[in-house]
This record gives sequence, C-alpha cells and structure tokens, in this order.
Amino acid sequence: MGRHMPRVVIGSRGSTLALVQSGSVREALQKRFPQLRVSVVPIRTQADREIDRSLDSFPEQGIFVKEIQEALLEGKIDLAVHSLKDLPSILPPGLQLVSTPRREDPRDCLVTVRPVKMEDLPRGARIGTGSPRRAVQILALRPDLRILPVRGNLGTRLRKLREGDFEALILAMAGLNRLGIKEYGILPFEPEQFLPAPGQGALGVEIRSDDSNLEKYVATLNHSPSSRTVKAERAFLATLGGGCRAPIGALATLRARGKIRIRGMVASQDGKKILSLQLEEKGAPESIGERLAQRFLDRGASQILDRKSGSG
Repeated sequence: MGRHMPRVVIGSRGSTLALVQSGSVREALQKRFPQLRVSVVPIRTQADREIDRSLDSFPEQGIFVKEIQEALLEGKIDLAVHSLKDLPSILPPGLQLVSTPRREDPRDCLVTVRPVKMEDLPRGARIGTGSPRRAVQILALRPDLRILPVRGNLGTRLRKLREGDFEALILAMAGLNRLGIKEYGILPFEPEQFLPAPGQGALGVEIRSDDSNLEKYVATLNHSPSSRTVKAERAFLATLGGGCRAPIGALATLRARGKIRIRGMVASQDGKKILSLQLEEKGAPESIGERLAQRFLDRGASQILDRKSGSG
C-alpha cells in the first residue's frame, strides 16, 4: 500500500534559512494530505558555490534559482520553494508559480549587536549589505555612513557583525523571524522611509506547467492576500525591466473596499537620483503594478536605472 502513495520531492537551496522555508512547505503539504510522502533535497546554486564572488560580477538573472529550476524541468525534483525576491519575474517555459503561502514580515531592518537608534550610530559607521537597493536607501537617511559589501548566509553575516567587521547589518525581518533570531538590536525600517525588494518575505512554490496532479495539492497552500500583493510588486518590477540587483523597491498592501496600495522606489546606482511614487486603486494586482511602473517610466525611470544593474 505504502509504495503507491504519491511521493513529492522538494528542491531547495541548502542554507539553514532556505531549508526552514522548504520545511514549512513540506509540513503544510503533509498536514493537509497525510497520504503524501514529501522530502526536501538541497541543491547548490552558482551563487552559493562561489561565495567569495561579488554578486555584481554574475552575468545573469536568477543566480539563486537557476540550478533548482533546471532540476525541476529535468524531473529530478517535483517542486521548488523559492524566496520570491530571488525569483525573476519571467519564469522559464514549462514552469509555473502555483502558490504563495502566508507572507512573513516584508520589511528590512538594521541589526546591531546591542540595541541602537539610527541617529545614534557613529559617523562613518560601517554598514554591511550586498544590496544596491538597501545601500542607496540607508545613505539617503544617513549619508555619512560607510557601506561595505557582505556575502554569505545569515549565520555568516551575523558572525561577522559579532566579530566587529561592521557596526550594523541591513537584513530582512523575514529571515530573522523564520529562524527565531532575537538576541540582537533589531530596528525595522518602516516602508514610508525604506522599501523592501519586490516579493520580500514571501515564498513562491513552483512546479512544472504540465503537472496538473501536483498542482491540485500545491494550490491549497496559496494565501490569497499574500499572493495579490506579491503579484502587484512583481508586475511593477517586470514592467520596469529590473532584476533583483537593480535599486528597485516595492511594497503593496491591501486596503479597504478591495483596493491595493503599492509604493515604489527606483534609484541610480550611486544613489544620487531616487524617485518614489505610490498608487492606490482597485483592480487586478498585475495591472496595478504595471500602472505604477508606467508612471515611473513616464518620469524617466529608465534613465535613472543603470541598465547594467539588472542582473540578479
């Protein structure tokens, strides 16, 4: 009897955080469908293998997901769990994004060894981040700070903070929450002053387009409010033509009477030009994201964005 139970293999990046995220999807599937046998297989991506290499030096989009998507297309795994902020807005032919589970806190935060307010950071304090989007926004708040690149998983970054390589890091609240990390000074940035990456804090569950049997199971994991907001943000990013390395931020929220409010930000790589706009409308999430992006394009966003920054 047991051997006839459907077996589902999830592909995931191998970091502790990625495995926790994939594990949450595995548990949710098994709770809903006890007849499923679900396992998680770690897959090393190019960006994970070449940890000493700057993200800017990678030529293409999807450096955190490419190998996982290839394994999915080749049938080595049945579904993939991604951090949506790492997933390019256009998927390879043959793959589909089926569900977005309930989103974690989408905000970025300042992380220090001991609690400290932004204004109390010393002049010239070293801030660790590998994200151009985070760098331009923190410098807009405190131009005197020093931005230094940092790579590695969450544990590696926090170790470097403890060892004194930086006075502070900028990290995603979602990762800290998912791993239960609380023993630091954690100061969330409110979206009015600091926008996260499109899709930040959300997971995306991806399967093959022709796998209608698995789709029935995976679709039950979708959290409609999370899915709607993320669709608006990803449409905004796609319409601007930016990748995950471009200094582009966006956050959509659900409002009364079915409206969606989406805030957006684009910046030049040097941070000298920053354009922020927002839109609140009723309608399909994708069309709302596209309309906000069009407003940015009408105001010269293409000239502000360095086209070389679109890899990621």
